[in-house]
Amino acid sequence: MNVRRAAIGFQGGQVLSLRVSDEGLKDLRTALNNGGGWREVEAADGAVVLDLSQVVYLRVESDEHRVGF
Repeated sequence: MNVRRAAIGFQGGQVLSLRVSDEGLKDLRTALNNGGGWREVEAADGAVVLDLSQVVYLRVESDEHRVGF
């Protein structure tokens, strides 16, 4: 299972960092496009339930790995 790091930003400035599978990210993006409501997201560390109406952004890190400073 390929897991990627994602940051979910909420109204008010809070940010939640998660490690989510590609399939989980696809499902989350679809849910965000379909509007608000509550949604359970299965992260590598456990499940999280989100109020999608409060999400203002979703940032997903690229697959490229960097070495250095």
